[in-house]
Amino acid sequence: MVPLFTQAALADELSEKIERLESAAAAAQSSADNAWVLLCSALVLLMTIPGLALFYGGLVRQKNVLSTMLKSLISVGIVTLIWAFFGYSLVFSEGNAFIGGLDFAFLRGVGAEPNVDYAPTIPQQTFMIFQLMFAIITPALITGAFAERIRFPAKIAFTSLWTIIVYLPLAHMVWGKGGFLNAVLGGTIPALDFAGGTVVHISSGVSALVCALYLGKRLDYKNEPTTPHNSVLSLIGAGLLWFGWFGFNAGSALSASSLATSAFVTTHFAAATAMLAWTVIDWFKSGKPTAIGAISGAVAGLVAITPAAGFVTPMSALFIGLASGAACYFMVAKVKHIFGYDDTLDAFGIHGVGGTVGAVLTGVLATSSINPIFKDAAGGALPVGGIDGNWMQVLNQLAGVGIGIVLATVGTLVVLKIVDLLIGLRVTEIDEISGLDASQHGETAYSFELDSNPPDLVNGFEGEEVTIDKAMVATPG
Repeated sequence: MVPLFTQAALADELSEKIERLESAAAAAQSSADNAWVLLCSALVLLMTIPGLALFYGGLVRQKNVLSTMLKSLISVGIVTLIWAFFGYSLVFSEGNAFIGGLDFAFLRGVGAEPNVDYAPTIPQQTFMIFQLMFAIITPALITGAFAERIRFPAKIAFTSLWTIIVYLPLAHMVWGKGGFLNAVLGGTIPALDFAGGTVVHISSGVSALVCALYLGKRLDYKNEPTTPHNSVLSLIGAGLLWFGWFGFNAGSALSASSLATSAFVTTHFAAATAMLAWTVIDWFKSGKPTAIGAISGAVAGLVAITPAAGFVTPMSALFIGLASGAACYFMVAKVKHIFGYDDTLDAFGIHGVGGTVGAVLTGVLATSSINPIFKDAAGGALPVGGIDGNWMQVLNQLAGVGIGIVLATVGTLVVLKIVDLLIGLRVTEIDEISGLDASQHGETAYSFELDSNPPDLVNGFEGEEVTIDKAMVATPG
């Protein structure tokens, strides 16, 4: 027999080994989660620059491409400073139901230790930088509504004030501890928003419509062609948006987990289905499928799946894609023209409408089999969405949508009025006609140089000579 003291020693040794293994496993999980969320942070930044910049830049006219792209780039700098000084704190530190406190102002205490309320396996600094990327892209999306007619200083002022007055309170209400709409951390109304359907897309889309109505139409709206100057840029931008959106949605699991996989899959399924839905409708209505229509449909699907990505099955994602592709097409192709407002790049038609469709359908299709977010006192899973039997969640989603719309509408009107009174919003007629690249930035997007002495004759086909009239040679665009 093994002596008792030897048995005790072996038990202590075994216990120590198990403890070391558990510690190593936890460290490995933490490292994997940290690497995943850092990668996703980079992917979400990629969505803004160059993704959104290229997508929007290709859709405007040549004389406004740099101005439009710069508006996305400048948001990175403006929002980063606001976030570092007090923005992160007002969203994620404890305050009241509508705004956070200043515990994390100037990133005080935001370091290597996790914030267990939000992401227990990654440093709080990683969580902070990931959430910053969402704050950056949201006001950049609004650029699509007032492209080609807003002064650059006004854009800077608008982005700064809008982020403070609209984004920070709404983000706290939905994602912050104790926020009014937070589903798991003490919210009064548990509205589900996995990755920003309300916080990012409804807020930016509704604000975009308010901006379009307040600034009025472009001078040549419907009087001259305003077709995209470079659809290739927009296709590249849309591809980068689709690619980056995996970080946007799957990264919101805040861990390298099966939930991240589920959000990744549903994101792709919804985008692909919405793209096909828009293309088929476009083809049927106009007789030809268009590249711009296809990428618009893809973005509509990406927008709509954002609030639902971590709550629904792949088959439900297909339905969300189909619904959003059809709804956003109808808004852009029909409703916009009926009412005649000039939402230049359809920020409201895609983000506002797509975000609303996605938020409501989240209440219908969310299921505990994917994400058991609601639990009883014993820790058991409760029904999440309508298909689980919790139809009350649809009303919660509608309440969240309504609050987002009201805050975005009122807040945006206040910001526009302040900026308009202080520095003015709109460029002069002469500047708008000449283009914002030249009038606001003293630049041009493209430079075409011709040989000062082009040959008078070039060899044509079959030995024929073709005469070039130098007077007919002109700079493209």
